[in-house]
Amino acid sequence: MKKIEISDITLKKLSEEREVSLLFREKSAIATSADLLGVDVIELPAVKNYREDAIVYKTISQNVQNAVLAIPVGFVKEEVSKVWECIKYAKKPRLQVELPISTIQMEYTYHVKQEKMLDKIVEIIKEAKTYCCDVEFSALDATRADVDFLLTAVKTAEENGATIVNICDNAGNSTPEEIATIIEKVKGEVTVPVYVQVSDRISMGVASAFSAITKGASGLKCAMVGKDVLITGKISDAIATCGNTIGAKINLNATKIHSSIDELLSKINHKDTSSTSEVSDKNKILLDSDSTLKDVSDCASTLGYDLTEEDVGKVFVALTKVCEKRGAVGAKEFEALIASNAMQAPSTYHFETYTTTSSNVSTPISQVTLKRNDEIISGVSSGDGPIDSAFRAIEQCIGHHYELDDFQVQAVTEGKEALGSALVRLRNNGKLYSGNGTSTDIIGASIRAYINALNKIVAEEA
Repeated sequence: MKKIEISDITLKKLSEEREVSLLFREKSAIATSADLLGVDVIELPAVKNYREDAIVYKTISQNVQNAVLAIPVGFVKEEVSKVWECIKYAKKPRLQVELPISTIQMEYTYHVKQEKMLDKIVEIIKEAKTYCCDVEFSALDATRADVDFLLTAVKTAEENGATIVNICDNAGNSTPEEIATIIEKVKGEVTVPVYVQVSDRISMGVASAFSAITKGASGLKCAMVGKDVLITGKISDAIATCGNTIGAKINLNATKIHSSIDELLSKINHKDTSSTSEVSDKNKILLDSDSTLKDVSDCASTLGYDLTEEDVGKVFVALTKVCEKRGAVGAKEFEALIASNAMQAPSTYHFETYTTTSSNVSTPISQVTLKRNDEIISGVSSGDGPIDSAFRAIEQCIGHHYELDDFQVQAVTEGKEALGSALVRLRNNGKLYSGNGTSTDIIGASIRAYINALNKIVAEEA
């Protein structure tokens, strides 16, 4: 029985569909869940903001243990090396060369003719091969392409080093019979595995996938959620029921796949948050004196924290005391309790002094002095504001950059001399570390919160 590889494109689909991008922890959760489900390939969206995406993708690369991790390299040869940096530490990296094959896409989107597109296929694949031995060529909009040119393109891709060829039905109006015909012709031209990305726009995704498999397709691209796409749960159910008929099997666990996906989607805001009718899980958090240890643990997980049983107990005790005075707490207050009571660590770095200059006519500059053991260390940096420049100065002191996942400031008392509470969340190797600082000086409170989170990272690394 032929084993069909499943390539998960959930992250790609959500990246295309959403006006508001996924949070870091949501991207990481999707990749981890797909890996645990047993998919063969996890596909990342194209790099848009290199500085931000590089941090996210490098973390995902370290977390994915079993699946191939694939990423598109773009249309420009010079961008390939930067994209490779994002996944080069993955256990099984793959670079994807995704180029349009239909006349309408080539000429109106990329402004090139067939001959130039063939040259581009050769150029990008050869460049990708210098970094990675596993290179996929994806023929975009293949179902609307001239068949002879499609066959020339996939053959050219294989001759220049492509290890996989993928056929895409981007238009979404092809019948199962038409998909079968294309796959059969492509299989007649290449010896490498052929994947297919069918559409479910006309509710024929599963039928088209089955037709492609019967004609020799080796892999299917599907998503756990998304519009007009082959849904992972549907194809898993279909193959579990009719796989023997077409001589195909997959690695996914058909009995657990739906519960696993439902559990994942309950943890991420997978719909567009630009709609005011949608309320994220974070906004639903409300804990009171009747909340249990399990409630505390579940809410911490929703916020992205992986707390030990001991830390859950500490937060629960603190929550009980707070609820005696104010009745209930929401997400912000609960996160402050986590920052103040969970994952406490020795103070490796001590905050000594800071100086900042800021105005509306000059760039803010901050100097921060810390103490580590008996050593005094200082850092100076500019930034978008006094707090940003202070955080950058801390990075100068420690010689390392951590992703700032979240930063919140709120007043905890009233009046001119009100105490300000700052909450900082840093991310290191996919894990969140929160710090809390309180002061009448909000910049000082923010620095203390950052140092508090930093000390937790240092303690755990040690």
